[in-house]
This record gives sequence, C-alpha cells and structure tokens, in this order.
Amino acid sequence: MALIVQKYGGTSVGTIERIKNVAQRVKKDYEAGNQVVVVVSARSGVTNRLIEDAKTLHSNPDTREMDMLLAVGEQETIALLAIALHSIGVSAVSRTGAQAGIITDDVHTKARIMEISGGDIPQQLADGKVVIVAGFQGWNKKGQITTLGRGGSDLSAIALAAALNADLCQIYTDVDGVYTTDPRIVPEARKIEQISYEEMLELASLGSKVMQSRAVEFASKYGVVFEVRSSLNNNPGTIVKAEVPSMEDVLVRGVAADKSQVKVAVRNIPDQPGTAAKVFQALADANVNVDMIVQNAGRDGKANLTFTVPMDDAYTAEEAIKKKMAEASLPGVEVFTDRIAKVSVVGIGMRSHSGVASQLFTAFAQNGINIQLIATSEIKISVAIDMEKADQAVRVAHQTFNLEQA
Repeated sequence: MALIVQKYGGTSVGTIERIKNVAQRVKKDYEAGNQVVVVVSARSGVTNRLIEDAKTLHSNPDTREMDMLLAVGEQETIALLAIALHSIGVSAVSRTGAQAGIITDDVHTKARIMEISGGDIPQQLADGKVVIVAGFQGWNKKGQITTLGRGGSDLSAIALAAALNADLCQIYTDVDGVYTTDPRIVPEARKIEQISYEEMLELASLGSKVMQSRAVEFASKYGVVFEVRSSLNNNPGTIVKAEVPSMEDVLVRGVAADKSQVKVAVRNIPDQPGTAAKVFQALADANVNVDMIVQNAGRDGKANLTFTVPMDDAYTAEEAIKKKMAEASLPGVEVFTDRIAKVSVVGIGMRSHSGVASQLFTAFAQNGINIQLIATSEIKISVAIDMEKADQAVRVAHQTFNLEQA
C-alpha cells in the first residue's frame, strides 16, 4: 500500500465528463489498495471569469476580496469530484485548504505557505476515504482565506506530499509531460523523460505553463520527486528529480517563452547612490517581483533604469514608483511601460560549456530578432524582445540547439 498525492489541473476537470474520468482514475488507484489524496484546481476558465467579473466592478479590486472570490472555483471542483466518486462506490470527502491545515502568511493573492498540519487528512485516510483537497488556497493566522498565486494548486500538491510523506506525487495536466518547448509553437518539440529541479524551476519561472515555479522550488527544498503526466491517457510522463551526472551532457534542455511581461522604464532619476534602492524598495513593499534589470550610464546627472515585471503587476509597479519618487521629492521622473516577451534557453550543461550566448545571439541576429534586455545565470540565458517576435524566437532557439533530436 502506498500513499499517493495526485493533482489535477483545470483542463483535467473542465467538464463533467472529465471529472468522471478523473474519478475513474482515482478509483483504480484506490482499489489497488493505495491511500489517495487528490488536489484539484478550479475548472478551466472559472478563475479567469471570476477575475473578469471583479474587474468590471473595479479596475484594481481589493486583494482580500479577490481571495474570497477566487477560492470559490476550487471549492466547486472538490465537491463535484467527491460526488462523482460517491456515484461509483468510492468513499470520499472534500476539504478546503484551511481544513487541510495549509497555513500561509498574510499576503493576499500571493500568499506563501508557512506550515501544514494536514488537518484530519491522516485520520480520513485511515478510515478508508479518498481525501479531495482544494488547491491554490489556505488561510492565515487571522482566520482569513488566502490564495497562493497562479498555478498555486501545484504548490498545494507538492507541499501536501512533503507534509504527509507521500510515496508518490503525480501532477496531472493536459499534456504528456515536460517538452523541450511548447509543441503548439514548435511541432517537433520532444518530451523530456527526466529533468532536474534546477532546470524545471528555470523553465517554470521563465514562462513554461506546465508547473508553478514556487511548487518546483518547494519540491527541490524538501526532496519531493514528482511526475508530470497527462490525465487524458496512460503514457508515462516526465520525472522531476535532483540532478544526476548524465544530465550535464545535454547543453540546452529546453526553451521557454513568457508573453505576460512588461518592460518598465524609469527615466531621469538622479545618478547618485541610493536612487535605485528607493525604486526597488517601493516595488518590494508592493510585493512586485522584478527581473532583467539594466541601469544606463548617467548623463548630465540623470540616469535611466529599465526592468521587467509580470503584466499583472504593471499598474501596481508604476503607481508604487511614482508615489516613492514624490515622497523623495524627485520631480521630473517619468515611468513608461511596454509589453514585451521574454524568451529563455535553459540547461545544466551550460555550466561546463562556453559559447551558448554566442550561438543564440548570432541566430537571433540572422533572423532579424532584436534583443532589448539580457539576463543570465549558470544554467539560463533570457532575452527581452518584441512581443510579435516571440514565437519566431522560440523556433529559432529550438532549431539552433537541435532540441528536436533525442
């Protein structure tokens, strides 16, 4: 007997027929003698619809109320799946994130998990029940509902697998696993059999939609090996685990594109120590994540600062900077925003191979793709480019490093 944690994403539970399909999968594992905990997302499209409804009422809705609203989606799914399991003779019980003992900090819409008690999940499992948990949500010590950010159900599943010491963690989605890039952009993209936490974390944080980056980070920290696989077939998926030596033989593992980025340019700031710190302190206080920072050389006592932020944070970032500059009595500072795409290549092999940047930049130049910003780490190179060039850049990078070859 094994303890299995399974997570099903929005497309996997998007219709009543798909919920029935998930119920049959769960029943098969349950009847094999396993204890099963199922974490589910809101049904496909529900979260987006709720956000749109809120924004028709207010352009910048209160974050506490958004958490109250968005938590509804997962609660619908856990009840429907429990009912579906009851209908086929499986004893099941649903639990919200709060009832599962997922305790977070106080940051609404982007809460971080502080601890997990598990609630009564162990007892329910011992009583022979399948436990269905609402992903994406928890509660803080003030007793308020919180949500974990987009893709937060992945984090819920990984965290529960760690807390319950699960024997197996499976992340079910609508694709067969992790691919070298998005197959909708590059039909030749290839499924990766195994990938390291580091590479998966970079791909997830750089725009791959398969996993939430914080979930991968949590898995790496607590050593949770998991498999990404499809809920629509029985094909083996991609195993995400700690690095093994053979992984270093592959120069580039995958290409990711993030089309939900905004370039923020802060112009005419005083070219003196402490000014950039004021800008980024304002963004930190507003809980805005920043990437790809460039500060231009000063001229006439002024400088320009350019960086990227998630599109959803663009308004918050702009307002926070303007407020901070006004408080610091720095008139004349201008803030401009512009949609861009971020395209990245990722691979542990970069640590021991030189020339990756040269190959990538040469290929982009030959295809008329202009680079606006660059960010690098040991295992990734990211560039900001015009939005309309994003898909072309992915195809060029994929071909440059021959990722279609096994």
